[in-house]
Parts: sequence; C-alpha cells; structure tokens
Amino acid sequence: MSQRQIPNEVESARGKLVYLYLRTEGTASLTDLQGALGLSQLTLLTVLRSLRDTGHVRRTNEGFATVSRPA
Repeated sequence: MSQRQIPNEVESARGKLVYLYLRTEGTASLTDLQGALGLSQLTLLTVLRSLRDTGHVRRTNEGFATVSRPA
C-alpha cells in the first residue's frame, strides 16, 4: 500500500477523509481534525472509533494517527 492509499475496508466517505488526512499529516488532535475537515466532534469521534476498531487508526499522546501495516 502506498503512503496515501486508503484501505479497502474504509468504506464511508468521512472515514476515507479522516484516514487520508491522518496519513498525510502524521498525527492530529481532535481540534486539528475539526478545523481542517469541518466535521463536528461527535461525527469525528464516531469515525475515529470505527477506524480504531478496524485497526486503521490508533490513539497517541498528540491525538490520532494511522497504524502502519505490513505490505
């Protein structure tokens, strides 16, 4: 998978948007995501939970980041 490719398991448009943003930025706080993507906190928390539950995003000290997966 290239650095900016979105996993096939990420099906929703918002999930793809959040995932791609995190892949591009490295890490982001909830506030960063809200400002950059214009999504509500509730929407972001729902999307991030889904991405975390499927193993694509992890919580960090700085906020959230994508999980590196072996090719």
